[in-house]
Amino acid sequence: MVTIQKVIHKTRMFGELVMFSHTLFSLPFAIISMVWAAGGIPSFHVMLWSLIALVAARNGANAFNRLADLPFDTANPRTAHRHMPQKLLHGREVTLFVIINFAIFIAAAGMLNSLCLWLSPVAIVLICSYSYTKRFTWLCHLYLGFTIASAPIGAWFAVTGKFAVTPFILGTIVMLWIAGFDIIYATQDIEFDRKTGLWSVPSIFGYEDSLFIARSLHTIMVVLLLTLYVIRGLGTIYLIGIGIAIILLMLEHNIIKPSSRKRMNVASYNLNQVISMTILCCTMADFFMN
Repeated sequence: MVTIQKVIHKTRMFGELVMFSHTLFSLPFAIISMVWAAGGIPSFHVMLWSLIALVAARNGANAFNRLADLPFDTANPRTAHRHMPQKLLHGREVTLFVIINFAIFIAAAGMLNSLCLWLSPVAIVLICSYSYTKRFTWLCHLYLGFTIASAPIGAWFAVTGKFAVTPFILGTIVMLWIAGFDIIYATQDIEFDRKTGLWSVPSIFGYEDSLFIARSLHTIMVVLLLTLYVIRGLGTIYLIGIGIAIILLMLEHNIIKPSSRKRMNVASYNLNQVISMTILCCTMADFFMN
């Protein structure tokens, strides 16, 4: 018999499986893109279906990644505690979860406009294919960032149904930012990746060079954020937000310690959630107060 407690428990496990709280990585940039594209607050219809599409696509992609990586997650001591290796969630129910979320994503895209609908299958292929890039290229981190960069780009399309330069700059910022902290996080698995033949920047270039690459990607990210300040004629509040983001990025790179899971989670996840929300709040304040 299915009880409310069982439903809540299963829902919580699926939320943990896809790391639902990490939606804060892409959502703020998607909101910025929508507001800029609309020249103000988008319609409720666009906001609703854009957010549904974003969350469903992300949930489906993360769950698919857990399916594809199950053999590696089971063998890796760092990830062996996850839901699928521990058989807390089974392959069939996770597969169903993926199918449902991608169906919702396509339906939500169709509620927006024809461009979003036609691009939705392409987006699904791209975000699912990331799971296999680590089998053959150390560029997997950039590819992960590239797939998540579809959030601000797709948000712009949802509002306008047209291509433009701004969303692709926002997308590139997201790509570089995600790739940088994913490289930092991957330094925990250097030996495991080398032993199992998985490709990553740390397993190929080593610890110190990997951190240099991550810093370089984040530096270019900041340059592009400042580029948006120029080409969109943004104001002081936006610059303050970028300044805070720079300080947080510097802190992120200074607390890295692969032997400490807590430090790595703070550096790769917690601080970056604050960074994205800081950029969102300052960008929105700058937009609506000027």
